[in-house]
Amino acid sequence: MKVASRSATGQAGTGAVAGAAVIGLDLGGTKIAAALFGADGTVLARHTRPTPARDGATAVLDALAEAAAAVDPGRLATALGIAAAGVVDPRTGMVTSATDSIRGWAGTALGAGLADRTGYPVACDNDVRATAGPELAAQTADGSGHGSLLFVAVGTGVGGAVAVDGRMLHGAAGIAGHLGHLPSPEAVGMPCTCGATGHLEVIASGPGIAAHYERLTGAPVDRLETVAARAARGEAAAVRAITTGAAATGHVLGGLANALGPDRVVVGGGVPRIGPLYGKALTAAFTAELMPPLRGLVPEAPRFGADAAVLGAAALTAALPLHHPGALR
Repeated sequence: MKVASRSATGQAGTGAVAGAAVIGLDLGGTKIAAALFGADGTVLARHTRPTPARDGATAVLDALAEAAAAVDPGRLATALGIAAAGVVDPRTGMVTSATDSIRGWAGTALGAGLADRTGYPVACDNDVRATAGPELAAQTADGSGHGSLLFVAVGTGVGGAVAVDGRMLHGAAGIAGHLGHLPSPEAVGMPCTCGATGHLEVIASGPGIAAHYERLTGAPVDRLETVAARAARGEAAAVRAITTGAAATGHVLGGLANALGPDRVVVGGGVPRIGPLYGKALTAAFTAELMPPLRGLVPEAPRFGADAAVLGAAALTAALPLHHPGALR
C-alpha cells in the first residue's frame, strides 16, 4: 500500500504521512468493515459491525467513528480512508447522491463529519472506485504504462470505475463510473432507482434479474440464487432472465471498451458468482461489440478478495484530498 507526504495546511491536503499506519473503512448498506494497516500494508487489526442504515446519516457517521476507534484503540493511524456507498465527491467530501439503502445519506458531509468524529484526517470515495484501486495499482506496478481499466461490480446494484492512463476518473460531483445508469435496450421503459427509466441496473443487477424472472413467469421469487438454481435445472425462464441480464452488461461494457480502450476489463460483485451461464453470456455479448484492435480482450475476475475495499480505502489517503477535523465548526 503506497503512502505519500501530507499537505501541512488547508482543509484538504493530499496524502497521508509516509511510513505510517492508516485505517480503511468500507461502508455498505448492511455492514461496516474496518481494518488497520501498517506502513508495509500488513493488516494489524480488523473489526466489523452492522450499518444502522435505517437510523439516518448521523447514526451511520457515529457507527463509522466507533468502528475506527475499535480497530485502532492505540491511535497508531495518522489518517483514515473510507469507501462508501453512494455518489461520493472526494474533493468536497460530500455524498452528492444516494439511493435509500442508507436513509438520508445524500447530502452527507462524509469527509468533514467523519474527521470531526474521529480526529483523523479523512479521504473518501465511492466504494466501487476504492475497490478498483488495488486492481489499478497491481496493473501499473510493472511500470509498463498499461494503466487503463474498466471495472464493474454487479450486485444489489451495478457500480463501476474507470481509470485512464493510470488515473482513476472521478468526474463532476464524483459521478464518474456509475455504469449501472447507462441506457440499456433490454431495460427500455423500466423505472430505475435513480428516477429515470431504461438503465442497465434495472435488468442486470441481482434484484433486476429476479424481477425479470417474475415478469416472465408471473411467479414471485425470493432471491437471485433461487433463479440460478432453477436455471441450473434447465428452466427456460430462469435461463432467459440470467442471460438477458448478463448480455445487457456485456453489451454496455463492450461499447465502453470501444470508447475508452482499456487494457483490462474486470467484472466483480456477487452476481457473476452465480455460475458459468452468466459469465458465458456476458463474455459473448462483450466480444460481439468490440472493434478489431480490441479483439482478444475478455472480461476478467478481480484479483483481490474480501480485503479489496478496505485496502483500497486505506490507499485513498495517499492519493486524494484529506478532510481535517474542525471543518464543520
